Amino acid sequence: MKALILFSSRDGQTREIAACIAKRLQPQQECDIVNILHAQAIDWAKYDRVLIGASIRYGHFHPNVMKFVKQHRLELRQRPSGFFSVNLTARKPEKCTPQTNAYTRKFLRQSPWQPDCCAVFAGALRYPRYGFFDRMMIQLIMRMTGGETDPTKEVEYTNWDKVERFADEFAVLPGKAH
Repeated sequence: MKALILFSSRDGQTREIAACIAKRLQPQQECDIVNILHAQAIDWAKYDRVLIGASIRYGHFHPNVMKFVKQHRLELRQRPSGFFSVNLTARKPEKCTPQTNAYTRKFLRQSPWQPDCCAVFAGALRYPRYGFFDRMMIQLIMRMTGGETDPTKEVEYTNWDKVERFADEFAVLPGKAH
């Protein structure tokens, strides 16, 4: 059996975190990594566990994340599952857990699916890669929240040790009776 790792990523950091988790799970657990925006016909019988990772942009997950969860809530509930969110707010120690991160709390409150394990990871700031509008908006947000505003910088806030610890937690989730 395999683990299905789905992700929604705006600038690639969530995809990188998903790949890190898959690498950590292997060789004990084979993994398929799929962009949730392209996950139409999933053969759920192939997967004994599922993980969803999603990034925040301007305070919101991509709408397809909740749409996917609602559409596949039964399949998600039938197997061990996890969720992780990626956002720049999580760069602050007081906002980097599922209990203290407003975006993750709101998602879980609205979701018909409750994952068996959950994590929040700080993302990456990639000013040179952003278009004009995104660069200006993200600079404004970072200025208001005491973050990096230099438009020439790229800053990776992700704590990779925390990502690996979460992968280990996900790997040992017990199976579910159907």
